[in-house]
Amino acid sequence: MARPIWTGTLSFGLLNVPVSLMSGERRTDLHFRMLDSRDRKPVRYERVNADTGEEVPWKDVVKAYEYDKGSYVVLEEADIKAAAPESHETVEVETFVDAAEIDPRYYEKPYVLVPAKKAEKGYVLLRETLRASNRVGIARVVIRTREYLSAVLPQGDALILMLLRYPQELVDPADYALPEGKPSDYRVTARELQMAEQLIDSMSGKWKAGDYRDEFRERLHAIIRKRVKSKGGTAKIEEDAEAPEEATTNVVDFMALLQQSLDAKKRTPAKKAGKAANSTAGKSTSKTAAKTTRRAPAKKARKAPAKRKAG
Repeated sequence: MARPIWTGTLSFGLLNVPVSLMSGERRTDLHFRMLDSRDRKPVRYERVNADTGEEVPWKDVVKAYEYDKGSYVVLEEADIKAAAPESHETVEVETFVDAAEIDPRYYEKPYVLVPAKKAEKGYVLLRETLRASNRVGIARVVIRTREYLSAVLPQGDALILMLLRYPQELVDPADYALPEGKPSDYRVTARELQMAEQLIDSMSGKWKAGDYRDEFRERLHAIIRKRVKSKGGTAKIEEDAEAPEEATTNVVDFMALLQQSLDAKKRTPAKKAGKAANSTAGKSTSKTAAKTTRRAPAKKARKAPAKRKAG
């Protein structure tokens, strides 16, 4: 049975509804491990110094942000903790907006809010009021060590918590060369528009999510099952001793490293850095600045397949 990410409250106005935050997605990605084609042994990534070529122990690895080409500012663990929001298990609805006003590009990741026992009344009250008014609640929520902007919206019998992207995370379409002006500016005739509309009408139907499948994944699974059955393409890997918990892939992702370091440490409440995301940079400025060469790829975890950390 799925376990809640946290148990807390859904708060709007003076009403607090005890809820559990449950995952609203199921990952179905196929993860691959890279092997040497000559002997089918795992390919590892070494954590080495770019100048000396020597392996760097984890105790000597620090986190740094490249603020200019080749120039880095080193961040201490205290800096990272100071930027983290206070931990609290509350979905704090700040305002309600018309659902149609939210650009679909802002929607990022779904969660399901499940009411606690004897909390159904408040849950249903909010759900049905949102449905009748065609509004969604805009809220802030802390998941693990990061504060997110989110939308609370009704779907069937559920209240869905949808994480939202911040505006700075989206690319303005105007940054690209797009065809502006009227259709006639591009010699699109009224007859062509009419025929295109008729074509769309003839191809229109009802949205049924169950009609669509990840056919590539299904075909790839079939190939894997066939290979396993034939035994011709299989290889047995002898695992080595356990690698450090902080081992990463060869793709250096600064934000992912920050998240991993925060998750690995015991969470320490800090003063809330305000709700403006861009204010945290000034509060976490380090005393140490280093101008150095870009680091080499880090060593891969020995007990887990090499995979890219999701942001």
